[in-house]
Amino acid sequence: MALPENTDSDLWVSWEEYNRLIERLCLKVYESGWVFDKILCLARGGVRVGDVISRIYDVPLGILATSSYREAAGTQQGELDIAQFITITRGSLDGKVLLVDDMVDTGLTFNRVHEHLRKQFPAITELRTAVLWWKGRAQATPDYYVDRLPTNPWIHQPFEDYDSLRPHQLAAWMQKGVHND
Repeated sequence: MALPENTDSDLWVSWEEYNRLIERLCLKVYESGWVFDKILCLARGGVRVGDVISRIYDVPLGILATSSYREAAGTQQGELDIAQFITITRGSLDGKVLLVDDMVDTGLTFNRVHEHLRKQFPAITELRTAVLWWKGRAQATPDYYVDRLPTNPWIHQPFEDYDSLRPHQLAAWMQKGVHND
């Protein structure tokens, strides 16, 4: 299925492009020479990004749930919620940590999470950030990013189709060929 044309206000991303962006981000971190002990991804947008980087680097993956885009079917930022606990595959959150998300939009989430981690996890000795997209309006600067987006487009990520799909609709969805096995 062909995606709509990208504009200053809309960026359409295919699964293939999304996967290449994650690989490019991973390479940027590697080429910087910085070695980290653990990855912490922000759920939900950073989960796929963190998972792939964790697999390539073979380091523990932690997940911190955050949520602010709940209004108007997930298109308007509301109040930020940060989960009380972090899930991590091995050990605790300490040492050098790479904080991963899909994007820095306004920077509110990144700044608040950074502050939260510094207070709640004093065993973190160094914290760096990595994202696929860094929007022009952001009030936070990631250490690593793939694309800088000065026009602040809405990014249409390939998994967003699932935001409006419900279990009772799956059979029809799959028969229309929208989902290919």
